Amino acid sequence: MARGPMSRGIKILIGLAATLVVLVVIAVVFIATFDWNRARPMINDKVSTELNRPFAINGDLTVQWRREPGVTGWRGWVPWPNVTARDITLGNPDWAETPQMASLAAVEARLSPLPLIARRVVIPQIQLTGPTASLQRLADGRANWNFSLPAKEGDEAKATPWDLDIGTIGFDTAKVDLDDAVVQAKLSLAVDPLGEPIPFSQLTAFGNKPAEDVTGGDGKPRAEAGDKAAAGAEDATDAPTPGDYAFGWKMTGSYKAQKVSGEGKVGGLLALQDAATPFPLQADLRAGATRVRLAGTLTDPMKLGALDLRLALSGNSMADLYALTGVTLPDTPPYSTDGRLRADLHNPAGAVFDYSGFNGKVGDSDLHGDIRYAATQPRPKLTGKLRSDLLQLADLGPLIGLPADGADKADSKEKAAQAKDDKSGQPAGKVLPYAEFRTDRWRAMDADVSLTGKRIVHSERLPLTDLNARLILEDGTLRLMPLRFGVAGGSLDAAIRLDGGDTPLRGRIDLQARSLALKQLFPGFEPMRTSLGEINGKAAIDGTGNSVAALLGTANGSLSILINDGAISRGLTEIAGLNVANYLITTMFGDDTVKINCAAADMRIEKGVMHPRIFLFDTENALVEVEGPINLRDETLDLDITPHSKGFRIFSLRSPLYVQGTFANPKAGVHTGPLLARGAGMVALGALLTPAAGLLALIAPSVGEDNACTQMVEDMKQRGRKAPAKR
Repeated sequence: MARGPMSRGIKILIGLAATLVVLVVIAVVFIATFDWNRARPMINDKVSTELNRPFAINGDLTVQWRREPGVTGWRGWVPWPNVTARDITLGNPDWAETPQMASLAAVEARLSPLPLIARRVVIPQIQLTGPTASLQRLADGRANWNFSLPAKEGDEAKATPWDLDIGTIGFDTAKVDLDDAVVQAKLSLAVDPLGEPIPFSQLTAFGNKPAEDVTGGDGKPRAEAGDKAAAGAEDATDAPTPGDYAFGWKMTGSYKAQKVSGEGKVGGLLALQDAATPFPLQADLRAGATRVRLAGTLTDPMKLGALDLRLALSGNSMADLYALTGVTLPDTPPYSTDGRLRADLHNPAGAVFDYSGFNGKVGDSDLHGDIRYAATQPRPKLTGKLRSDLLQLADLGPLIGLPADGADKADSKEKAAQAKDDKSGQPAGKVLPYAEFRTDRWRAMDADVSLTGKRIVHSERLPLTDLNARLILEDGTLRLMPLRFGVAGGSLDAAIRLDGGDTPLRGRIDLQARSLALKQLFPGFEPMRTSLGEINGKAAIDGTGNSVAALLGTANGSLSILINDGAISRGLTEIAGLNVANYLITTMFGDDTVKINCAAADMRIEKGVMHPRIFLFDTENALVEVEGPINLRDETLDLDITPHSKGFRIFSLRSPLYVQGTFANPKAGVHTGPLLARGAGMVALGALLTPAAGLLALIAPSVGEDNACTQMVEDMKQRGRKAPAKR
């Protein structure tokens, strides 16, 4: 009788266990044999509600239970669900142009069931087949990749964290189209798996070559800093090793009205989630004539932490980079650079980009240095120090609106007269630069950049030796202080201020030329090689207008120049390229070389017209007086040149000469009739006292000797005291 209750209890336990086993078996059989397609409507409705978008699994939804290979022990007997869903689509919001945002031909995933007990979702592998996406953003900022999920009261309080662990994500060719009105981009991107991963160290910004093979053809590296950046932060021995390249991509389309294309490689998708491992990037991009090549790493890619790249840029003009980067750079001849770009994208004051140790060419000039771009407020700022060991002066022409070969074109009046309007806005037959300053870009950022040129190459006509310049751009105002050239043993110093905040632009130029040695200025002219003479001058000009031509066409100010102890002949004017002067010199002096004791000019500039107050050449044979306006507004000349012979020198010329016409096509000749005086002649009545006194400050005596200009200016001062108040 004692065993009855025990036997009854055991029977109950066995029955419960059997029932449980039966239920489990029934559940397993049900799950294993259940037609999951019946669940598709419920799943589609649930996901559509959560995403607030149309979502649909249009094809089969199947679940197959399989033992996971490689899992040992009792866990190896637990089957894993292998889920496959086919023909998946995700719709667009109502405002989008197309009904569908994304699609998948199929998705397959394996789920580890046991970690679910501990609230861990472990998916060792996800395989995507035929993924496509069409991304769109309107000008008002609405984007179809932003989801307005429905808010539910108390969700945050009730939420229990689940850990998500995804092993690998694989896919065949993926296609993505982007239509972004905010950044003005329409792009098509195709991404393919590489098959076999490529180690990061085997690719550079210059293609599928090991870093050690990227040379200039002579076995030497293309750039000192570039090779250091080819593998990202190679100089940091304790830095994490970047992941392998897993995908290749190709892109075509347009960006800000420019055609763009490119190709490259990136790391695996899961590497995006690893903040500790640098994510590899490699790209070769083209936008119009601009080419960008890069290879390096992105740290913490999901949060855009930092960049470390080898970056090579090339194109027709650095100004073209403004549309791509927003960085204001000057117009230049064709350029190429290669250096290291490092960026701190999480700097509290704004992202900071350092392009360091770069080497490059601009036109035929070399360029080296370091620049920094900081995205600060209220405006970003560009700072840097640049140097050029060999600077071609013609390469500076585009900065003021001249074409890259403007120096050569300026020597040919035929070319100037026949020139067609070009993209710089230069009218035919005009000499002064008409290209407008891009003042709208000046207000987009600030800058403080210095440039030193060790050697400047131009020609014997203008022997420049060095350059020292500092450009400061602040709130739309551009200053070049200093702008200093070494010229013919002397210096040419300028201070330039252009206020782009005013409409039209207001500018001021102060210029000083000191101790320009004549024998160095004209080294090809034999009589000048023994000259001890110098050129000294100064100018102060104010004007308004958005180009060099406009500024000079409205200019007010003064220009003074003094030349002592020189020589002049037809040979000199040919060296200087002064075609009209050939005629004048030959007519007045023949082909002989004539010594210049002193040449003095003091010009008043008013509303774009230069009026000589003093314009004299004192030679050994004659005193030559020049009168008449030089109009900078319409680029015309109307000068009278009157020689007054000394002693018994007899001139065959009995009437004054004239120079008329335009800057591009001046014409010289002899007045055939009597010349009506423009006013009382300066030689006859004397020069104004103030201009003559001002010229004295420019006199630089020849070495240890009296200067002929000293006596001539003193004589003008004495005449000025005796002259009438009005001319």
